[in-house]
Amino acid sequence: MPTATRKAVAKKPAKRQMTDEHKAKLAQGRLEYRVVSRYLEAVAAGKGKRGRKRTPESISMLIARIDQKLEAATPIQQLELVQRRMDLVAERDRLSARVDLEKLETDFVKVAKAYAQRNAITYGAFRELGVPAEVLRRAGVSRSAH
Repeated sequence: MPTATRKAVAKKPAKRQMTDEHKAKLAQGRLEYRVVSRYLEAVAAGKGKRGRKRTPESISMLIARIDQKLEAATPIQQLELVQRRMDLVAERDRLSARVDLEKLETDFVKVAKAYAQRNAITYGAFRELGVPAEVLRRAGVSRSAH
């Protein structure tokens, strides 16, 4: 008795559709990520070195002194002074183009709590990266929350 062989017809899995709610949550997560990331980058960039803080004006004065010294310097001293001047100009430009930390901080305060809860980020982790305690308090991120 011959048995009929059936070929198994492979069914294509049903195409999954994301709900509008799911898409909105993904978009919100991406937005919060960008806001937190930009703020943390600005905080990290704002951490200066120890000691007296330089301003664009004080750097301009240093550059002017270098320009005066250049005329009487030996060629090797000129080389070093020119490099020092280039470094100072770059630092002055960087300081002049500082990010508006206030706007970033305001945006951070709006999203930090939700971001921290969803990603299990603790108060201590934010503090270790330099986020001020006052900013975390305004954001609603507490020491006891996880």
